Amino acid sequence: MATLYEKVYGCLAASRIGSAMGAPVEGWTPEGVQAPRGYVDRVQKVYGWVDQLLPYTHYANRGIDWERLPGTTEDGIERQKLMTQAIITKQDRITAEDLYKTVVDVTDLDKIWYMTEPGDIRVLKFMTCGVPAIEVGRLSGWHDLNFNRACQPIGLINACDPAGADRDVRDIGRLFYAPTDGALVWAGVYVAAIAEACRPGATIDSIVDVAMQFADERMQREMGRAIEIARGAADWEAMRDEFYTIYNGGGIPYAACYASETVSKGLAVFVHARGDAKTAVLTGVNFGRDTDCLAATAGGLAGAFSGIGALPEEWVKQVDEATFANPYTNIQCTIQEHAEGLYRALQNRARKMSALAQTLASA
Repeated sequence: MATLYEKVYGCLAASRIGSAMGAPVEGWTPEGVQAPRGYVDRVQKVYGWVDQLLPYTHYANRGIDWERLPGTTEDGIERQKLMTQAIITKQDRITAEDLYKTVVDVTDLDKIWYMTEPGDIRVLKFMTCGVPAIEVGRLSGWHDLNFNRACQPIGLINACDPAGADRDVRDIGRLFYAPTDGALVWAGVYVAAIAEACRPGATIDSIVDVAMQFADERMQREMGRAIEIARGAADWEAMRDEFYTIYNGGGIPYAACYASETVSKGLAVFVHARGDAKTAVLTGVNFGRDTDCLAATAGGLAGAFSGIGALPEEWVKQVDEATFANPYTNIQCTIQEHAEGLYRALQNRARKMSALAQTLASA
């Protein structure tokens, strides 16, 4: 059984590894008929089976010709690192205002251009102009996309408290989305599952149950269908092929990046991998469509369940090396440094809660 610290470390590590390993094949779609076992997958055609960190380029449409070293993470982890840093600074749960301050303090508009999406740059400009935190997300232009893949730290600082995780992610999400946007509801489902995964004695079934508790009826149907596919599939390829009969849209920006798809498939990959972080990352990477987000989502949840011991040390080392070689990232630190800082914040929160409980008991 992994310790709480090992779960924190495993969650951050698996999500960052999934981001880096999935990015080189992000957006790759199947060739041929979109039906079970009816196509040749481009990922398999080129690589066979992606099980290592590879170099890649992003944002060629902007004229950016920077080849990223193997292990380099992408825009979702830039957001995750900012959330982690805000938690470490505060040594407790964070609000939208706390994250706002960290974003303004540590990001550079000239550097962020190379690492993230235009929407992030737009949001940062609003913040540097002094737009209040509660209003920024209304101006972002994003709707229903997979905010969940960056929010692992919110689940971790609320370890064993799914309701708190759901509450906090809806608050800080106001920096990126309108308060009523569906992306925040799906993110709440995901971080609640991470908070449950941190609980001693958590099981795959208990994690799925908690995710369902924070979903509405429509979401429950979509997630239930995904989990049924995972449990009934003979292997990961059969599971992937079945999902392609459901999620195969294109033709619009971010067509593969909707939260409903990523969270549903992420839970399914987690279940099919039996909670093993390495298996979840590799399955997500080789699944096609939004591979980096899926691998980060499924891997982060599995890492919070199985801990850092489920991941190869060389993967962690390579991501750390790429981070320090990256001239454009918001924050340069090892995954372990962030895990230790977040764990200290979690311990600090536990001490304050314990002191409050003792005061109330004696009142």
